[in-house]
Amino acid sequence: MLDFNHRPNIADKINEIIDAALQQERAAQPERDYLGASRLGVSCARALQYEYTKTPKDEDFKGRTLRIFGIGHAFETLALEWLRQAGFTIFTKKQNGEAFGFSVAGGRIRGHVDGIIHGAPAELEMSFPAVWECKSLNAKSWRDTAKHGLKKSKPVYAVQVATYQAYMEGSVPGTSANPALFTAVNKDTAEIYHELVPFDAAMAQEASDRAVNLIRATESGELLPRIAISEDHFECAFCPYRQRCWKVTA
Repeated sequence: MLDFNHRPNIADKINEIIDAALQQERAAQPERDYLGASRLGVSCARALQYEYTKTPKDEDFKGRTLRIFGIGHAFETLALEWLRQAGFTIFTKKQNGEAFGFSVAGGRIRGHVDGIIHGAPAELEMSFPAVWECKSLNAKSWRDTAKHGLKKSKPVYAVQVATYQAYMEGSVPGTSANPALFTAVNKDTAEIYHELVPFDAAMAQEASDRAVNLIRATESGELLPRIAISEDHFECAFCPYRQRCWKVTA
């Protein structure tokens, strides 16, 4: 007679296999050898420097985290389809099949936009072309964004949008003249927040200058300062380089 009380948990076994496959796929992907626009707003210069130099993290992403990333991408794909069904004309790739993006500083600073909007329902009175950036957020994060707006709630994303608007001018003239559309999907409730984001030239310039300074410091062997003076700082608690960083005396 089968003893169901001691039967291996099938859910755990399947998830272990899934997570192992996701981690294997992740490990096979080449690491970035450039500063991504999506990260230029990170407040700690040293953490960003670790990213740029492909410094190993204290611990690789677990399978559950990779599943969260995948779910986020799925929501962003859905948001794109919803907007298109609502009458938006959004292009995610150029005619040659490449994603819209930019590369500057000899390829050391790059970015890829979620889309370029070339049309929308007339009653919205939008102007084109406009950068489209989409994020999926948990309920708490989404509510904060909807309440306070992009710049206050998600400064890293705000820098990302401003950088895109600036650097996409080279290939899609008008992206800095026209407000971008930021879309945030609540992963828990399917609520959607949209915000028109005028170009913030000062923010884009500050991010660009910061990136250039970080590259120069790295190439000269300089380790940039941490954001905090104590390991107990709340941002350090979630940093993937925490253990490595605080072993360094500088």
